[in-house]
Amino acid sequence: MYCEFYGFRESPFTITPNPRFLFLSDHHREALAHLLYAVENRVGFVELTGEVGTGKTTVLRTFLNRLDGRGHRTALIFNPCLSSLELLKSVNREFGLSCDSESRVDLLQVLNEFLLEQKRAGHSVVLVMDEAQNLSPEVLEQIRLISNLETETDKLIQIVLSGQPELLTVLAREELRQLNQRITVRYHLLPMDFENTRRYIDHRMELAGCHRAADFSVPAMKRIFRFSGGVPRLVNVVCDRALLIGFTQESRIISGSMAVQAVSEVAGRAPYGIIARILRRVLGRVPRWLN
Repeated sequence: MYCEFYGFRESPFTITPNPRFLFLSDHHREALAHLLYAVENRVGFVELTGEVGTGKTTVLRTFLNRLDGRGHRTALIFNPCLSSLELLKSVNREFGLSCDSESRVDLLQVLNEFLLEQKRAGHSVVLVMDEAQNLSPEVLEQIRLISNLETETDKLIQIVLSGQPELLTVLAREELRQLNQRITVRYHLLPMDFENTRRYIDHRMELAGCHRAADFSVPAMKRIFRFSGGVPRLVNVVCDRALLIGFTQESRIISGSMAVQAVSEVAGRAPYGIIARILRRVLGRVPRWLN
């Protein structure tokens, strides 16, 4: 709705991951470096954790894109509601292997032959499990068994477990101690600091349109940072609302008061304010229930 007013080609602050808007903060770069190090050194298991909305999926997609075309075969599993058998079928399917058998032994044999073939070809094989905090102990144990596919000198598959901080609690269970002890590279992704948050906002607006199509004042940036804590998803939500408010006031400068209002509406303290103003602007009137 506000794109034409500001001169954006598209909305700069959608919460759907868009690789074109990729911004790697200092913490994201550190996380990516840990993942790449783990794969290049064939450490076996890697753990990536972070709060909701901190950008784990962004890091994982960037990681997998970096590996593509560089002698790697990769697979991403993001369905946490799997049984151990369904997991094996999903892994084989992602690698383009036979997955029709109902036997775990047969599925593992097919996967092992594939891994040995990739080893002979000089390729690394990487399996990424997203939302791993929701995996059952049975499935996590099956993942450990997959990691047992190895030669005398090398791990045949590198496995990344990514999830929310609850994953740490899951892996600390007594029955999963063998898996937990095998994780040699761990990284906890923290939110952005204020400077990275400021750069993130400017970066997304510049990619969506022309430079400084809209201008967030320093007080606005500070208010957005205090509310979001530097979590990219929250930054997107409140910046989108602030731009809507600027649009209704016909201002390309987002002031501190606009940011305060945006935070209030996003937090649910004034849920209908911006909707009512937009309806007045577009329709010339507003339903009574929105007043």
